[in-house]
Order: sequence, then structure tokens, then C-alpha cells
Amino acid sequence: MPRLTYRDAGVDIDAGNELLRRIAPAVRRTRRPELLSDLGGFAALATLPKHYRDPVLVTGTDGVGTKLRLAIDHDRHDDVGQDLVVAGAEPFLFLDYYASGALDVDVAERVINGIAKGCELAGCALAGGETAEMPGFYPPGDYDLAGFCVGVVERNAIVTGAAIEAGDVLIGLASSGPHANGYSLIRRILDDQGGAIPDNLVDELVVPTRIYVRSVNTVLGLARGLCHITGGGFVDNLPRMFDDDLAAVIELDAWRRPAVFNFLQQAGNIDEVEMLRTFNLGVGFVVCVAEDDADGVVGTLTEAGEQARVIGRMVSSGSMPASGQLVVSKDGALLG
Repeated sequence: MPRLTYRDAGVDIDAGNELLRRIAPAVRRTRRPELLSDLGGFAALATLPKHYRDPVLVTGTDGVGTKLRLAIDHDRHDDVGQDLVVAGAEPFLFLDYYASGALDVDVAERVINGIAKGCELAGCALAGGETAEMPGFYPPGDYDLAGFCVGVVERNAIVTGAAIEAGDVLIGLASSGPHANGYSLIRRILDDQGGAIPDNLVDELVVPTRIYVRSVNTVLGLARGLCHITGGGFVDNLPRMFDDDLAAVIELDAWRRPAVFNFLQQAGNIDEVEMLRTFNLGVGFVVCVAEDDADGVVGTLTEAGEQARVIGRMVSSGSMPASGQLVVSKDGALLG
């Protein structure tokens, strides 16, 4: 009988070592002084940042979702990893999970370099991760991607939304596109259209998620509530930051909706409420502040590089929308 090796079974340890060698420079660019270990170990060791007096750890995990299908099908691997990296507290440590049936070192290098780029933008250390070869689990050329983040926040600086009250102002920050949400619906729309997808449309659909960490940090002291407009859109995400007795009124004409969302709505014949609970429609992050602070916060965010504008305000629960308004409460959404 022939002598079998792990490579014969579909797992190439040498390829994994080569990938580690290639991504090392990008990972080193994300290094923070608190890290005590180097890339390649099975655990990351770190001390807490020294400037915190009463630090609280914040953890999260997420994946890119079916946006990967577009990235894989159209050879757009370089930026898709950035979609794993999002804002919370001060992003501290990040770990990635990359799985495939057989490791393609060239593709994996592009993907993980994209993750490292996102970590650099967020000021977060890419402390390690897992590269899994799973023969028979993934078709040739396919891979899966997930990320795990640890953040740090001062206990007395946690923004819970408890301070939000009626009359507060909602400031929207422009998104870079659909980010990583609604892609099962997007792919269904594209499949129904038939034919090849124009490159310019693919580019708009795979543009990486905008990372708001550095700019939002400039206004944290004035923020009463913070909200990513991710999966669930405005309808499901906004109510997470305020109490039952409040509602958010969004002026839907306060910003110009990017053309890609108009295309998706028309091509898929999608109801407006469905759009509002699936996509960010051009607003990727919302900051809630007191009315007196609104102009200053918009100015600060603009100076930080964001397209920021007032898009609504907080009201008492039970308010009815006027024409062109969306009212969102814990009980659901009403469209005027």
C-alpha cells in the first residue's frame, strides 16, 4: 500500500506556513504595545491598555455573510476582509477565521491583508487567527470568513443609550455602500436579472464597509446613543439604543440615497419598508446627541472625514409620521 500523507488527504501544512510568512508584514503593521506574543501561536497574550482606570472588555464576533459569494465569483478578495472589522468601544484585539477546502495561498494572502488594513484603520491589533483546511466541506475556490474582536472602554464612559430623551438629534454618517448586509437579497436580484453583471456594479457592491472608529471617537463625550445600521436596517437597529417610551423619526429626504440602492429597489420591485429594514440606504452609522450639541458634532465629524448630517430626532413613543418620514419604535415602524 502507498504511504499516505496529510497532503494526500487534502491538507497542506507547508501552504499554511507560506501564508503565515506572506501576511507577517501586514500583521506587524497592526501591532499594539500591549501585545506580548507574536503571530503564529495558538493564543494571543496581551496586557490591558495602561490609560484605563476601570476598563471594561467588550467582545463581538461576526462574518461577512453571502457578500463573499460576489467577492469569490468576481475575484474581489482584496477588501472583503475589511467587512469583519467594526466599531464598538476602542477596538483592541482582533482574530480572524479563514476556512477553505484547500488553501489557495494567493487568495488567502489577499483576504487577510484586507483584514489587516481594516485593523489598521480601527487602531486594532490583528493578534492571530485560524486558517482551516477542510477537504470536502467547501467546493474548490470557495472559502468562509469570520472575525472576533475584543474592545476596551472606561466603565464610566460606556454609551448605553439610557441618557437619550425626546428632542435629541440623530446625526447620520454616510455609508460606503451596502456594507455587508442584504446580500442574499442582492444576489437573488442579480440572478433574476440574468446575464453578466457590469464591473461598475460589482465594484459598488463589494466596496468594503466604512470603519467609523476614529471619527466617532472624536465625539464620544457628547454622544447619548450610537448605532450601526447593519443587518435589519433602520427598523431593527435604531430601537436597540433607546427605551420603550421613545421613538426615532427619520427624515428620508435628509440625504441623497446612493444610486445602487435605487437600482436594487427597482430591479427587485422591493417595498420601501423592506428596503428600510434590509439596507442602510446610504447611512451606515447614527450618533444621537442633545439638540444644543448637534451643530458642533456635525462639524467635528465632518472635519474627521465623514459625510455627516442631521437625519432626524427622538420623540415620544406613539408619534405618527408625516409624509416622507419613518417613525421607528420598539413596537415596529410606520412610514409616512
